[in-house]
Amino acid sequence: MHNLFIPIEEALSISGLARPISFALLKNQRMPGSWTFPEKISKKKSAKNMGLVAAIGILLPFPFYYWLWTQPQTWVNLCGKGQTWVNLCGKGKDPSKIMAYVSHFLKLLQFISLYSVSSLSWPPPFYFYPLFAFGQFLNFRVYQLLGESGTYYGIRFGTNIPWVTEFPFGYIKDPQYVGSILSLLACLSWVPFRYILLWILGYLFMIRLESKEDPATRAKPLS
Repeated sequence: MHNLFIPIEEALSISGLARPISFALLKNQRMPGSWTFPEKISKKKSAKNMGLVAAIGILLPFPFYYWLWTQPQTWVNLCGKGQTWVNLCGKGKDPSKIMAYVSHFLKLLQFISLYSVSSLSWPPPFYFYPLFAFGQFLNFRVYQLLGESGTYYGIRFGTNIPWVTEFPFGYIKDPQYVGSILSLLACLSWVPFRYILLWILGYLFMIRLESKEDPATRAKPLS
């Protein structure tokens, strides 16, 4: 009875497609773009580390905001010291202005962190445009009505902020945070949901914290 299976070296030789080669060498060949098991492990570990760094970057501003909200006098006193702040913000050493500078830097780190785990494509899905446009409109409108001091914890730093009732205030609760959350949701097609959720949870934490503002704990402005 003939053997139905012949060595691969003989098959290649008989067919004329190639000269006889060592089967051991053939076993070590890899398809282009394929990964060995150790390489797969290394790649997964690298992706995991990148995800961890991105998560830390996304959460980075919230401890800073928590500290400012709960310890406003400490921040006001700190802003009143040092020539560096005078050079940055002028003679007044406005704590809201200095907070804005720091917040912009932390926001940049957040965006870099989010970009590092994103997969951009164009055009975006249809829901991107209304969510992002309305979200940014809310942010712009809040800043327009409150100004820099009202947006950046001026009320906690002892600044007198007039009460605002124009839209979106009185119609949407915490409009600035709502606008930011809508803008993040607009990017769901590009960024894994867990990172969007992490950022939103940070906003929800701040909403809860800021809902309990006690006038007795506000800072006293430096003379």
